[in-house]
Amino acid sequence: MAALMRHETNTFSPIPTPLSAFFRGSWSNAPLYGADAIEGYRGTNYPLAAVIDLAERERAELVVPIAANASPSGPVEDAAFEHIAKTIIDALDPELDGIFLDLHGAMVTESHDDAEGELIRRIRAACPNVPIAVALDFHTNLSPAMVECSDIVTAYRTYPHIDMYETGERACRTLIRAIRGEIEPVTVWGTRPLLTHMLRQTPSKQPMKDIMDRAIAAEAGGEVLNASLLGSFPLADTPHTRFSAIVVVDRKAADAGKAMCEELLSLAWKRRADFVFPYEPMAQSLAFAKTLDGGPIVLVDHGDNTGAGGCQDIMAVIEEALRQGLEDMIAGPIYDPETVEAMIAAGVGQTIELAVGGRIDMPALGLKGQPLRLSGTVTRITNGRFRIGGPMMTGMMADLGRCAVLDTGPMQLLVAERRLETFDAGCFTHAGLDPATARYVLIKSRQHFRAGFEPLARHIVMVAGPGVCSSDYDAFPFKNLTRPIYPLDKDPGDQGYEREEKAHESV
Repeated sequence: MAALMRHETNTFSPIPTPLSAFFRGSWSNAPLYGADAIEGYRGTNYPLAAVIDLAERERAELVVPIAANASPSGPVEDAAFEHIAKTIIDALDPELDGIFLDLHGAMVTESHDDAEGELIRRIRAACPNVPIAVALDFHTNLSPAMVECSDIVTAYRTYPHIDMYETGERACRTLIRAIRGEIEPVTVWGTRPLLTHMLRQTPSKQPMKDIMDRAIAAEAGGEVLNASLLGSFPLADTPHTRFSAIVVVDRKAADAGKAMCEELLSLAWKRRADFVFPYEPMAQSLAFAKTLDGGPIVLVDHGDNTGAGGCQDIMAVIEEALRQGLEDMIAGPIYDPETVEAMIAAGVGQTIELAVGGRIDMPALGLKGQPLRLSGTVTRITNGRFRIGGPMMTGMMADLGRCAVLDTGPMQLLVAERRLETFDAGCFTHAGLDPATARYVLIKSRQHFRAGFEPLARHIVMVAGPGVCSSDYDAFPFKNLTRPIYPLDKDPGDQGYEREEKAHESV
């Protein structure tokens, strides 16, 4: 049996997460069930797709009771979690050969600060002797329940997450060996009191790169069965939020697993200062962008990133870009169903003036929504549906809801009825906007944009706009973290190798 339950919870986000939010992968406001779940994820690069392919190769019967996948937002409603969990539990059979779970690892509900751990605990109680393999996101906040109630755990090795399918394969290979009795897998794990900045986490660059490379080499070379690093999701205020590592070994090699886990954690802790991101004021970043030659210049508003629970309607960076005179700019998508409705009512070719965005308050950070008054011509209306063609979530159907394009002269702004992080150029191209030909492309993302936009960018400028995804961790009223934790609680032995002090880069 396999099941998917995915949500990255920003506990400071004001965006609610009912069951209807778990629509990703379909055109309906609901999860996918049974055969629809299999067909919805077949041919994608999700971990679940790897299990689907494996079951077909092995001619094994595969049951997928539910695939529930929501964009990051605020805590999940208890009713949604209980529906997903009950659907999975009701499909269980103690005689199953194995169970595979495609989970996120940073899901928080109204009642559970460790939703994945609670789900796995219930599954283990129902099937005490069935091996359980779990594929997790790189941004997992690893908990004791996740580990103690599972037999095999693997996590993504990339950020942007382009190895999701491979992560499922890694878990499945170990699971099959366990089912066949070739190994008796045990997990070794540990944590460090480290709240890493998400703009310093990517395994493609230091300080994470050679730590992740060591884990990859250990698994490839047979030192361990599986080795994973988890950068954590720092915007989930829970006792489990911290950097972690987990290693799967055959029981007879438990000591080697402990040594490997400690090696990985020690490397990260020694570099803790390098996991802090030195952001700069947004006006300064945009002024720098104006000095760059050529284009496209991708401007990344990472404080309002939907992929980490942002509202996707904060207009501060767009307002500052227009104030500084940036032209030939594509921007969006901005989440604003009310504005989309008004633009559709006006119709293509009509010139209108209206307030855009800024409709959502963020009380956890004391921020009020501030709409931006714009005038322009409606140039395009779409249904917002496209198939992702880039290397992240490849093959999945995306749905922005109805979309409309407002041409203000210096800017073509895409406004949408649904939230979706801008990690694939299809967000724009489906609406007739070509980011490869614009001088500036202003998007809301943090790292995932690199999957679809880094190949076409002449320059990339990170812009620290306001929002519930800010890199200023001092702005967040953390209450549930296990303290002390670095860098909120600095220590006198703070050492790290030389850091790059710029918040922008050229490609």
